Amino acid sequence: MPNLVEIRGVTKSYQRGRERIEVLHGVDLDIPEGDFVALMGPSGSGKTTLLNLIGGLDNPTAGRIVVDGQRIDQLASGELSRWRAAHVGFVFQPYNLRPVLSAERNVELPLLLTPLSAAERRRNASIALTLVGLADRAKHKPGQLSGGQEQRVAIARAIVSDPTLLVCDEPTGDLDRGTADEILMLLQMLNREHGKTVVMVTHDPKAADYARRRLRLDKGTLAKEDG
Repeated sequence: MPNLVEIRGVTKSYQRGRERIEVLHGVDLDIPEGDFVALMGPSGSGKTTLLNLIGGLDNPTAGRIVVDGQRIDQLASGELSRWRAAHVGFVFQPYNLRPVLSAERNVELPLLLTPLSAAERRRNASIALTLVGLADRAKHKPGQLSGGQEQRVAIARAIVSDPTLLVCDEPTGDLDRGTADEILMLLQMLNREHGKTVVMVTHDPKAADYARRRLRLDKGTLAKEDG
């Protein structure tokens, strides 16, 4: 499979007062199209920083990041925002749902800046909710849903625009084991049956078992890969 993500020599540093803190040190990484990668490593190893760079939420200090043929490290802020909206679906540990909106309306939110009509937005939201098994909860607000159902709504919102890439930061961190496994099976289904490329940060080895492979970061360096 061709590479969807190509990272070369990526470094990320932050300035804290007079101190310069380097979080990532010359990372090289290829993620083929259709892969499901679990990013693992101790707290502070740079996992979320790398995930944010892959998803275009941040820019590297140095190095090159190519996603689906686009040099995203060279995009200006406005261009990067448009690129993210078109190509990346985000799933975070906090569900970030709007409490006053129904599940259907929460899922529609990424489509509001597109040229789709209201009817087309509703149809796409309905398809996404059906895909995550929540067609019968479309009119429910987040307060009427369980934690697992809320995360399913968040996943539906992430896939409603048919993104190239799903980036997930500890997507099951707040869930019990049984519910977490349901969410991970859903991500696995999206990967295997719908061809979504998934990059997931997790501390949980059991969660990582659902991925096709594991990448381990240690002190900002890609230290080890498990098949």
